[in-house]
Amino acid sequence: MSDPLADVVRLLKPAPSIAKRVTGAGRWIVERRDLGSPFYCAVVEGGCRLRVAGRAPLRLAAGDFALVPEAHAFACASLEAPGPGAVRRPLELSPGVVRLGDPEAPADVVMLVGHCAFASPDRELLVSLLPEVIHVHGADRLTAIVRLIDDETRADRAARERVLGHLLEVLMIDALRSSGGTGAMPGLLRGLADPRLGAALRDIHAHPERPQSVADLAAAAAMSRSTFYERFRREVGVAPMEYVTRWRMSLAKEMLAGRAEPIAEVARRVGYGSASAFSVAFARHVGAPPGAFAARTPPASRPGTQVSAA
Repeated sequence: MSDPLADVVRLLKPAPSIAKRVTGAGRWIVERRDLGSPFYCAVVEGGCRLRVAGRAPLRLAAGDFALVPEAHAFACASLEAPGPGAVRRPLELSPGVVRLGDPEAPADVVMLVGHCAFASPDRELLVSLLPEVIHVHGADRLTAIVRLIDDETRADRAARERVLGHLLEVLMIDALRSSGGTGAMPGLLRGLADPRLGAALRDIHAHPERPQSVADLAAAAAMSRSTFYERFRREVGVAPMEYVTRWRMSLAKEMLAGRAEPIAEVARRVGYGSASAFSVAFARHVGAPPGAFAARTPPASRPGTQVSAA
């Protein structure tokens, strides 16, 4: 049985970047803009406020975990209103260890924070299937995983990047499934939370090579065609066949970026009867034919990145 959530995280290829241990005291605020990268935070002691552009502020307490799959503009601040006199520049005590606010006062918040990257050549589409912000209370498991990431980042052990990549995948999956689905924005989690739509989504992911239609997917969901179509579009946020096409193209991009298979074989594996039909659909969806896409895909979109505790 295919697992769509695991499929999406695997294709995103989370790659390690930065991990920090952060303490704070008094009134402080840190703002970041135009990052466009995933951000996560586990509060070990105390609390803080997290404000993501366009969303209501979140109050994070000890044991809470927050993940922003694509953080462009956000601010993290002390629970006490920062005000104009708040400290805005972090003090780096040592590599990967940061102090916020009053450097002399006892710490009233301890956090583990990090940034990573998604190495997928189709990251924008895949990120669009996920919630904009994930906030989990009592996240002992997630905090334990973040501690492992922090420890591995600081160690100089063999296969460190590979271990960090797997830990980040586990962190993403556990955060997504811990957030629940029914209260999320339309997207993959909402669809999987619906048992009938979940059956159709698993069918799409398990058999990308098989011809699909709305009628086929409705049958997999044990629903009428019209009811299935409307519920899928409402809960997942796109029409069923649009989702099928997007998923097939995401798989195709991964295969083409790896350059391990001929275009005809990629076409077969994502449900097209001929290389020419696939090339036309791919060019319409991506804006370039498969061969040109493979040739221009930069090495940076494939696994391998520098890890830093700074």
